[in-house]
Formats: sequence, structure tokens, C-alpha cells
Amino acid sequence: MLACVLERTNLQRALKQVRQNKGAPGIDGMTVDVLPQYLKQHWPRIRSELLAGTYRPSAVHRVEIPKPDGRMRALGIPTALDRFIQQAIA
Repeated sequence: MLACVLERTNLQRALKQVRQNKGAPGIDGMTVDVLPQYLKQHWPRIRSELLAGTYRPSAVHRVEIPKPDGRMRALGIPTALDRFIQQAIA
């Protein structure tokens, strides 16, 4: 299963989807526009951690947005890298 997740075509699809979705930066401040360059530099380590089962997602960036009724809705925004990995698994 993990081999399918880490196939190049699946990873390219996941990256394309994350970039199309945009989204706010997570706790690390990395935008989706910076993600491809980050992956070029760090992919061997990330891949190894995923295969070894030692990869751990980062904490989410907690924000609150107003709901139409005036109450606040809590959101947890994952990092761009974690969104990429989630998309590859989905």
C-alpha cells in the first residue's frame, strides 16, 4: 500500500492538488508555492521516514473564524507538507 502512495505519479497528482487548493500556511509558515522546492531538497529524508514509520506530522496552526451566527469556529491548519502527504494517501 505504501509503495503505491509513494509512486511518482501519485506524488505528482498530490502536489498538483495541494497547489490548486492553495490554503493558508501551517504552523511552519511554509506556503504551497514553496513546497516543490522544499520537497526537492528534503524528499529523501521524508520518504525514508514514511517507509520506516517514523514520520510525524507537525502540530496544526489553530485559528478561529466567525460563523454566520456570530460564534467562532476553530480550525486546525496543517502544514503544506502534511497536506501533501495526506493528499498522497487519499
